[in-house]
Amino acid sequence: MTILEAIRYGIENISSDTPQLDAEVLLSSALGKDRVYLIIHRDDVLDSDILEKYKGYVERRKKGEPVAYIINKREFYGYEFYVEKGVLIPRPDTEILVEEVIKRSRAYKNPTIVDVGCGSGAISVTLAKEIEGSRVFALDLMDTPIKVTKINAKRLGVEDRVTVLKSDVFENLNKDLEGKVDIIVSNPPYIKDEVIPTLMIDVKDYEPYEALSGGEDGLIFYRRIAEEALKYLRKDGLIAFEIGYDQREDLFNILSKDYKDIECIKDLAGLDRVIIARRG
Repeated sequence: MTILEAIRYGIENISSDTPQLDAEVLLSSALGKDRVYLIIHRDDVLDSDILEKYKGYVERRKKGEPVAYIINKREFYGYEFYVEKGVLIPRPDTEILVEEVIKRSRAYKNPTIVDVGCGSGAISVTLAKEIEGSRVFALDLMDTPIKVTKINAKRLGVEDRVTVLKSDVFENLNKDLEGKVDIIVSNPPYIKDEVIPTLMIDVKDYEPYEALSGGEDGLIFYRRIAEEALKYLRKDGLIAFEIGYDQREDLFNILSKDYKDIECIKDLAGLDRVIIARRG
């Protein structure tokens, strides 16, 4: 089977919104080459071991497994992150949260940053890479995110500035940081429990439930993080959340008691996506 024939095989067997893209990415991974190579070498015949590996990838994708879990990587903010089942797959929308935090970090010299619910480490590692002199604490309750964040911090050369802690929200964060944290950032689970069964198969059946469920109203973690953050944030310290498209008003209500300068930033589709505020 040639490269072109293999791509056609993938398109015919993958049920997704982007079958050609999925097939090309999976074949590129099996070959250890980029997608440009597929175009230039479209008539090359694939070795049998590569073909079998690729067909295995296609079969997994056919069943709904996300491409990122199959090839163990996902690009985020221009960096390549290692991912595996058990961590939320980084999404482009979250880059908006990171971008807004980077902009506002210029107000702090060598800022201390806490990422609550670090997942793959996409937020915490990217902030460490992009914000000079920053010191980042990446917190998560689950073992797989802890492991994966450590892998990505090392791969991207910031393991000396990213401290990864197993923690239920702020529970295990060093008490010496109370009142000294400049920025707290989080992309918490925010999907209502009743909505999760309606999500696409590659999300609801493969991505960790703990990284999706925000409780009955989707707001349980926002309330808890906003309240407990008060102990750690310095005066005028920044808190930044990714939110669901319909959660702006709820977050304003949650934050208005103890925070000021609350603002909402929209994503590229014009939907509410990020809420940022300062400690009063």
